[in-house]
Amino acid sequence: MANRSVRVLGAAAFVAVFPVALLHFVGGQTVAIDGWIHFVGVALGAGVATGSAVALTVAGARLRDGHAVLVGCAFSVMAALLCLHGLATPGVLVGTNGVVSFTGAATLPVGGAILALGVVPALRRPAAVGPLLWLLAGGVVLILVLGLAAIAEPGLVPRGPEPRSLLAWLVLAAGTGFYAVLVWRAARTFRLTRRWSDILVALGIVWLAVALAAALLLDSRQLGWWLGHVFQVIGIAIVGIPVALDLRRGAARSRPLLGDLRGADLVAEEEAFLGSHVRALLVDLADKDTYTEEHTRRVALRAVQVGDELGLAAERLRDLALGGLLHDIGKLSIPDEILKRPGPLSQREFELVEEHPERGKRLLRELGGFSENVLRLVHDHHERLDGSGYPQGLGRSELDLDTRILSACDVYDALRSRRVYRAAWTHEEAMRLLRGSAGTIFDARSVDALERVLARERDDQLAIAV
Repeated sequence: MANRSVRVLGAAAFVAVFPVALLHFVGGQTVAIDGWIHFVGVALGAGVATGSAVALTVAGARLRDGHAVLVGCAFSVMAALLCLHGLATPGVLVGTNGVVSFTGAATLPVGGAILALGVVPALRRPAAVGPLLWLLAGGVVLILVLGLAAIAEPGLVPRGPEPRSLLAWLVLAAGTGFYAVLVWRAARTFRLTRRWSDILVALGIVWLAVALAAALLLDSRQLGWWLGHVFQVIGIAIVGIPVALDLRRGAARSRPLLGDLRGADLVAEEEAFLGSHVRALLVDLADKDTYTEEHTRRVALRAVQVGDELGLAAERLRDLALGGLLHDIGKLSIPDEILKRPGPLSQREFELVEEHPERGKRLLRELGGFSENVLRLVHDHHERLDGSGYPQGLGRSELDLDTRILSACDVYDALRSRRVYRAAWTHEEAMRLLRGSAGTIFDARSVDALERVLARERDDQLAIAV
């Protein structure tokens, strides 16, 4: 797993540096390229942006997702500005004008600014969908009308900033700031999901930032200015396509441009974020025993919530989600007549049930694709600080924080669940047992964090009820 991550990040670094290196080494070369090439190339970019805009806007409207519609707005505005940029190409349909330079300088900063607005919570809500759609329609029409008027009357629109002027540097700084926020969001999402599509979005944003630099610092006589148009088309495509595919799959909160993905989302949509192989294992577990599968989901949710509360890194939250979802996967090999028996087990049968951590670890190792941290969580979730757990009787010094978190959450959910042979414990009873054993059997920090998470949840439920 570690080697694969290194290879992915190495390849990503190469792709990110490539356009920068290309501009540095050949961007300053003088070229003479016909205006028709610009006209056709920009038309291609506008087509890509339009396709992305339509896909994102339609998907967002269907899901009542304000953020998806906002992303669609960004691509729609970029598409409208690109259309004007292409139409205003001097020597094709019109003569010399300021629209071509103005739109060329404005497309990427404006698009980046709109995308960065995704951080505003009010714009993500379902109630924002209608107003955003109206603003989108009005904005695109306004841009096109004013742009066409400016083409007809060139004096209506000032020229864009001169290359390398103070204004050009200021616009570049602002646009780069917007794109830096977006790269940070996408990178954070990738740390949780480890999906190629999320790192691809980050790379697309880098290419858009490089295209912005080419548009503001170079002119049409330099090769780099033309390369910037290519980077722009590629950047729009590799940002828009993965985001649209996520929405198509229904993973509404997976979008890396939003950047607020949490560990709980990994548990809720494990197939989208953790892979179809995890989903398949959980389906097998549900077929084997519905209670066990539902229990693992609840435990995984509590574990990532506690991990979040304790400030664990994104990579550890991902492992906690996987370890929580699969911690009882070894029970797949326990006979049904033992696993589902409503009455007491014999000593030999109980010993067989206690083998499920080792069986689970062995199964996941044979399947491959799981980190040592996940395997350890599956194997050690029944261990206790005082050495009274199983299967190895490990003690305090041998149990890391992640395992301690999973252990406390596992016990809490088991106590709170109704079984054929006993009634479910109340929240107060379960927490009383955990608090009474905190520091000796269970980790005190984990118990305290679990109590805070549950208290907030109960307060939220009470507020909704009131």
